[in-house]
Amino acid sequence: MHCAGCAGKVERALAALPNVTAAAVNLATRRATVEGEALNPTALRDAIARAGFASPTETTELAVEGMNCAACTGRVERALAALPGVEEAVVNLATRRATIRHAPGTPDRQAIEEAIRAAGYQPAPEAAPEPAPRDHAGAAASDPAHARHAAPPEAGEEAGLRRDTLLALALAAPLFLIEMGGHLLPALHHATAGTTWNLVQLALATAVILGPGRRFHAIGWPALFRGAPEMNSLVALGTAAAWAYSAAVTLAPGLVPEEQRHVYFEAAAVITALVLLGRWLEARSRGRASAAIRRLLDLQPATARVERDGVEQEIPATRLRAGDILRLRPGERIPTDAEIIEGESHLDESMVTGESLPVHRGPGERVIGGTVNGPGALRLRATAVGSATVLARITRLVEEAQGGKLPIQALADKVTRYFVPAVMAVAALTFAGWLLAGGGIAHALVAAVAVLIIACPCAMGLATPVAVMVGTGRGAELGVLFRRGAALQALQDVSTIAMDKTGTLTEGRPALTDLIPAPGFDEASLLPLIAAAESASEHPVAEAIRAAARDRDLPIPRAMATQAIPGMGLRAGVEGRRVEVGADRFMESLGIDIAPFAERAARLGDADRSPIYAAIDGRLAAILAVADPIRPSTAPALQALRGMGLDLAMVSGDNRRTATAIARQLGIGKLEAEVLPEGKVEAIRQLRGAGKLAFVGDGINDAPALAAADTGIAIGTGTDVAIESADVVLMSGDPRGIPTAIALSRATLRNIRQNLFWAFAYNVVLIPVAIAGLLSPVLAAAAMGLSSVFVVGNALRLRRFRAPEMAATEKPA
Repeated sequence: MHCAGCAGKVERALAALPNVTAAAVNLATRRATVEGEALNPTALRDAIARAGFASPTETTELAVEGMNCAACTGRVERALAALPGVEEAVVNLATRRATIRHAPGTPDRQAIEEAIRAAGYQPAPEAAPEPAPRDHAGAAASDPAHARHAAPPEAGEEAGLRRDTLLALALAAPLFLIEMGGHLLPALHHATAGTTWNLVQLALATAVILGPGRRFHAIGWPALFRGAPEMNSLVALGTAAAWAYSAAVTLAPGLVPEEQRHVYFEAAAVITALVLLGRWLEARSRGRASAAIRRLLDLQPATARVERDGVEQEIPATRLRAGDILRLRPGERIPTDAEIIEGESHLDESMVTGESLPVHRGPGERVIGGTVNGPGALRLRATAVGSATVLARITRLVEEAQGGKLPIQALADKVTRYFVPAVMAVAALTFAGWLLAGGGIAHALVAAVAVLIIACPCAMGLATPVAVMVGTGRGAELGVLFRRGAALQALQDVSTIAMDKTGTLTEGRPALTDLIPAPGFDEASLLPLIAAAESASEHPVAEAIRAAARDRDLPIPRAMATQAIPGMGLRAGVEGRRVEVGADRFMESLGIDIAPFAERAARLGDADRSPIYAAIDGRLAAILAVADPIRPSTAPALQALRGMGLDLAMVSGDNRRTATAIARQLGIGKLEAEVLPEGKVEAIRQLRGAGKLAFVGDGINDAPALAAADTGIAIGTGTDVAIESADVVLMSGDPRGIPTAIALSRATLRNIRQNLFWAFAYNVVLIPVAIAGLLSPVLAAAAMGLSSVFVVGNALRLRRFRAPEMAATEKPA
């Protein structure tokens, strides 16, 4: 809201809602106060949105215990989404975390936790930061993110599953040997027949079900009685049916026809053991999938040497403050983001930016916490600490991306919502069908139990989130950050890559190459005036002109009343004279004829130099040229993109002749030149065509274009990355990160499709086999456990993803 008209518009929109008796909007505080009965926060927010404004949201994230399949996550999502004020609720099965976007304070955390409990699950308490300066991995544990990932939920879950699995296997082994041995050795079969051995089997099977298998029944039966069955309900129902029938045969044989008096204690026990084994292996695999974030967090050293009160002392890195002076020895890891104030060295930044070669850094340059110092000793000034560091921001980005839900997952979510009830209905029909067909109660029971056990919604629920977790984690290791998991899917669909020129394809550090004065002017007097006019500008061209004046030891006077004209140039008063510097279109708008320099401008443009003009007191004074060298890695990056079948386009504010020369040199087929900053959005619309388009820019000046593209890719350099401006961020500032991001996106989506195919095909093929009575419950349990392990294991292959092969330093053709 910017004026009283805005406030009035919002007031009227709120007052028009049912049950609202009064609405007042304060323009100064940007707050609305609404009175009425039974007000719905969501309806209020919708009314504000319809009026053309937005109300702020906040995000609550918490871990959820007890979820085992996609049906579980769907149930929690629906419970959270039904809370007043909740705009979106996403529950991730792989990370076991729920992310809720809602109105500030509505609902509060207590209401969110109660909704989770009402759905049959438990909100897990957040791990508190460790007070000690060093955790088990030797890294500082100073923030909730580090505490959460230093001892991830999978660690405790895996330990519990390991214990229960080994106990279940030990108790089930005698039952399995008795049953299988009886088929192989008739003497053993006769020796173990009778009530006594049945009672021994009853005791062992009961110990398995009530001991290590208790988790299935403690969750499964309450969910079933609430009318919301899930994976645990299937296992509980199947094992309980096998145990109950066998117990009836043992304790009340008169209830069962003599020819049907078979016991299936080994099925109940072995099924429990095998399902536990599958979950243990799955938990171990998920722990490996989330290792990328823990590796990032472990980059921060535990201690730092600081100068305080003139004394050098070693303190925990958690106690660092912005502005602290740090001492760094050769080979040490930088404790936090900082600026070099003394010394120079080569830094290994590969773990943050993905850049494999050490990077030279000297006084005045920024360095990233967690990177490794080379041979030089450095004195640094801390610029950011704790959650404000690049490493912490990267960790948050990866967490957010891993917690997101891709559009491709929508089909699996729809299927799994009805999957478990459908399986239970199929099992009941199978039981009834075999009874009617004369198969007998024992055979009908075995077939129904096999149907219940073979069904596996777990694989469906894990197919997408585990691949996203591993893919985004691997991207972070390569210096490619996906702001949202959905960006993974969007990027693999692009057909055109449009790129900004300056700072993306070029070094972004132009140098003044030419200054040709008009008659009546000379270079020595012109350059100080032009440099003074550019003194207030942060544009790379302005810095090139100022650097040229400094290199010539020319004094730069003070400029007055500087005025920037976006996309055109600037004007200023210098020593009583009006100085105007800018592009040809700027001169034309001022009515200044640039024809005298037309031939010279053409030659400069053909030589890849960008001509600009200077006017003094309304008179054409000079033509200048700057050249921004093309990055050595640009040509191999573009060649890799062409090899992927992508169309290339360049968007530039340069004059058409210069831009055409650079595009021709790089083999770029589509060009939009002389584009003003506000015109880049329209340029993207024209370049998009029928396919999807990704725009690559520096993430700051190109923010509107990055937002307008189907996928925005911000190319930055370490601490200067504008994380908020794009869907994907390339930490190294190297164009070779573009094909890496696209290749990783394609590999991840290919992996997800493989996982989804397996998850659906497994159920589609094996459930009919179980219905036909051709699958024993024990084999069904083994297959069900392995299906989830297969999905997670397939996703883990993304950890071996390698960037496309590209020449390291190839000169442009």
